[in-house]
Amino acid sequence: MTEGKRNIIAQLINEYDIQSAEDIQEALKDLLGGTIQEMLQAEMTEHLGYEEYQRSDNSNSRNGKKSKIIHSKYGETLIDVPQDREGSFEPRVVKKHQKDISAIDDKIISMYAKGMTTRQISEQIEDIYGFEVSEGLVSDITDKLLPQIEEWQQRPLSDVYPVIFVDAIHFSVRDNGIIRKKAAYIILGINNEGKKEVLSIEIGENESSKYWLGIFNNLKNRGVKDILILCADGLSGMKDAVTVAFPKTEYQRCIVHQVRNTLRYIPDKDKKLFANDLKSIYQAPSEKIALQNLDKVTETWEKIYPNSMKSWNKNWDVISPIFKFSMEVRKVIYTTNAIESLNSVYRRLNSQRSVFPSDTALLKALYLATFEATKKWTSTLRNWGKIYGELQIMFEDRF
Repeated sequence: MTEGKRNIIAQLINEYDIQSAEDIQEALKDLLGGTIQEMLQAEMTEHLGYEEYQRSDNSNSRNGKKSKIIHSKYGETLIDVPQDREGSFEPRVVKKHQKDISAIDDKIISMYAKGMTTRQISEQIEDIYGFEVSEGLVSDITDKLLPQIEEWQQRPLSDVYPVIFVDAIHFSVRDNGIIRKKAAYIILGINNEGKKEVLSIEIGENESSKYWLGIFNNLKNRGVKDILILCADGLSGMKDAVTVAFPKTEYQRCIVHQVRNTLRYIPDKDKKLFANDLKSIYQAPSEKIALQNLDKVTETWEKIYPNSMKSWNKNWDVISPIFKFSMEVRKVIYTTNAIESLNSVYRRLNSQRSVFPSDTALLKALYLATFEATKKWTSTLRNWGKIYGELQIMFEDRF
């Protein structure tokens, strides 16, 4: 501690008769107001070009003061903002219309990222800081994110992605006074370095080939020229859209979703045995053996549950690409688990809010949750060196 700081502290203790931590807070609050006041006066002097009470030929001059309450970490403080006759003075230390200097915007955005509603945030701010923040103000503050979200949604992407996952999570959203279930589609890529990267978040209502083609065309417009493997659940229109937008892409149905959808119609007493039999299909060393096992499983269970295996036969063309690859690559593409950790973050938003007031409110919350979750994505996928080498051989003219 410097000698100058010691002198200031001694003067503080003496001036404010400081006896407790609360006294320190009150002293700092008073000093904050006084310091801002002095800085505003200095800014006005700089603006006019002459000191107070000094004569000048400047046609503009001081024109009294206007009281204003500002919010800070120390609570509310009353300051007097100097005015000029021409109204051209633009203070920098506390800008016009600014009422908060405690970086409250960052705190509000952080709370919004955790899924809190505007009402909850308003109540929390009042509890912590002792002043009211309206729900409208919270909404205005988070709306500042919209240009940032737009920029993020349109940022340039890599030209080739070895793997892309598409998954959906559903939210209740108010639309023209009616509460509707809407899907947020998360598009996540594995880049050349083997790291996860959220490429886009799309909020939609009706899945169709046209809808997905629009999304894939947007990826192309942002620089994506090729996708080696696309892994997704049975989203309507996905297969046709991928074929048009990226004709060489291997479209792999998520095996975990396929298994879940099958077991949904099986009673609990048979689920474990049924699931073990399904493993003999998707864990088979080759497609030939997988097809043999598919016939066996179908023959075993169709007598009891006639429709249980229909989807496996019907979707075999999008289930079977997995058999071209080694077990290391299969572990990456047979499931959308790479996206599951992200979905768990999104599900917390559902636990905090039963209904989002608009698509925009949902997009803001998803963007902030994504930003927080992806801060930890610094490492590469396990065995990425082997996976990369295999993909280079399998797709040598493209990767």
